[in-house]
Amino acid sequence: MAGIATKAADNALYNARIKAQTGNDRLGSRENAAEIMGIDRTRLARMELGMLVPYPEEIIIMAETYNAPELMNHFCTCECPIGKRMIPRAELIQLDRLTIKILNAVDGVQGVGATMRRIAGTGKVTTDKLPELKDAMEALRKVSEVATEMQIWMEKYVKGNLK
Repeated sequence: MAGIATKAADNALYNARIKAQTGNDRLGSRENAAEIMGIDRTRLARMELGMLVPYPEEIIIMAETYNAPELMNHFCTCECPIGKRMIPRAELIQLDRLTIKILNAVDGVQGVGATMRRIAGTGKVTTDKLPELKDAMEALRKVSEVATEMQIWMEKYVKGNLK
């Protein structure tokens, strides 16, 4: 087992590779991991050290090789300028905690439909309706976040069993 790379210790790509080595000893070495993925070793090192932003295709390869689908969400929400604005940040969490988040998110959207009908029924959004609209948007954002977390969990633990 390789030693800890202190300079990369807070990097999601490095941490995913190190965690993945429990299932494949070869991933403990940056050289072996780079060879497995077909990525230049120096390039992988620079990505893990935060000196280089990976291409989306490289993130997909890493996510599949490391069985770490959360890397794709991390990339989109931390590196991609569009994703930073549009995609909810999600994490890989245990199923029991995920279930509670799902139930809370679903409870939070109750009434959103009635609110939207009431606001849309007038044909325009007035400033006095903005707080209700913002509350509805926040409830929907939470549903989107938990749906993304469920997708990450499914990709990590269920994989091909869905077909």
